[in-house]
Amino acid sequence: QVQLVESGGGLVQAGGSLRLSCAVSGRTISVYTMGWFRQAPGKERECVTSIGWSGGTTYYADSAKGRFTISRDNAKNTVYLQMNSLKPEDTAVYYCAATRSIGPIRVAGLYDYWGQGTQVTVSS
Repeated sequence: QVQLVESGGGLVQAGGSLRLSCAVSGRTISVYTMGWFRQAPGKERECVTSIGWSGGTTYYADSAKGRFTISRDNAKNTVYLQMNSLKPEDTAVYYCAATRSIGPIRVAGLYDYWGQGTQVTVSS
């Protein structure tokens, strides 16, 4: 059974940075496209970024371009999301997800496994 556990969320002031981690157990992540999604209250879940199994292909939502960076360490079975220049509108629960589909994949319904989420709150 594949399990994903996010960490690194918290409260940060606007302009600050956070680094989220997603530790995967149960199977090597080297066969998965990995994605980070977020969901704010009253809004749909949206793909922030995703990365192909080799790390060679990535997708970023317009809201994330230039500020967020996704990376993966297949040896550590971990995916990271570095978030800089955070804004209050980045406040949401952030989820890590994995899919066998060849990436980068931004459609939530194509992901097979999900973490429990980590809260990110950006104060103004």
